[in-house]
Amino acid sequence: MASMTSSETPLADTAPARARAEEALRLLTGTPYALDVAVKRIGRGSGVYAWWAAPSVFPDLPGTPNPEVPSLRMLYLGRATSLRGRVLRNHLRRSGSSTLRRTLAGLLVSEGYRTTWTDRVVLVPADEDRLTAWMFANLRLTWAQDAEPASVEATLVRRLHPPLNVSGVDPEHVRPAVVAAKEAYNASAVPADI
Repeated sequence: MASMTSSETPLADTAPARARAEEALRLLTGTPYALDVAVKRIGRGSGVYAWWAAPSVFPDLPGTPNPEVPSLRMLYLGRATSLRGRVLRNHLRRSGSSTLRRTLAGLLVSEGYRTTWTDRVVLVPADEDRLTAWMFANLRLTWAQDAEPASVEATLVRRLHPPLNVSGVDPEHVRPAVVAAKEAYNASAVPADI
């Protein structure tokens, strides 16, 4: 078997990439912020972010406990070219551009979230507002700025297995309930011409 040269080493396996992932992990596993505080503090730079909740929120979906606040566990980990934009304009506002919001709405189907079809399945405006209020009441946020968040996110998702992440997670760690919730959400509204 031929050995791999340093020029062929995957980015995620280089010492600087590992160091960046470790620094991001240190920041992500710090004390999570309540969303009313997070929206004021989160920066505009690129990076990774983690959503946290108490175990009573989706009790059937285990997640990595927060070392600083063991009563919270990681639900979702993502990346952004603009942390502030991704969190404020997408995750806290529009289901059409947020995988996290669509997954949450699918998991909260018993709460009666309603959808409609635009160019994709989206929550009706009143339920967009209701989901945002639910997120403020139940979720917390941490983030870490990084110039190349894609490799950091990939490394940390493989390492931490956040239960709401499906992409980039080893198949044995994909949660069937999450996949079913996403499918139910996507099937909840269809184009008018079908």
